[in-house]
Amino acid sequence: MTERPKHPNQIDVEVGQRIRLQRNVREMSQTTLADALGITFQQVQKYEKGTNRVGASRLSHIAQVLGVPVSFFFGDPQPSFSTNSADGVGPIEDLSQFLSTSEGRDLNQAFTQISSPAIKKKVVNLVKALAAVSDIEK
Repeated sequence: MTERPKHPNQIDVEVGQRIRLQRNVREMSQTTLADALGITFQQVQKYEKGTNRVGASRLSHIAQVLGVPVSFFFGDPQPSFSTNSADGVGPIEDLSQFLSTSEGRDLNQAFTQISSPAIKKKVVNLVKALAAVSDIEK
C-alpha cells in the first residue's frame, strides 16, 4: 500500500490564515502569541500554515488572547476557499499579506481612527481611484 503525501485541509489553512491576520492586526509576534498560549512559536507557525490542526480548546484560547470570538476563525457558514486574485492567492491570504506590511498596518490603524462614515467612504473611493490610475500607468 503506497502512502499519499499529506496535504493540509483547506479549512485548517483558512483558520490558520485568520489566526495570522488577527495576530498581525494586533501587531503581535508569533512568539508573543505562543508565550500567551504556553506553546512554541514554531507551533504557532504550523497553525498559521494549516500544517497542524488547531484543537477546539486551543482555538478557544487563541480567540481569547486575540480578542475575537471563536466564530471569527470560520467566517461564513459556507466558506468559499476559492482564490479570486490574479496571483492565485485567496482573499484571506491577500488581506493577511497586506496587513503584515508596515503600510498595511499604518493604513488600517489610521482608517479605524476616522469616526465619520462619510469620510471613510471618501477614503475608500480615493484609494479605489488611485488603484485604477495605477493600473492604467502599468
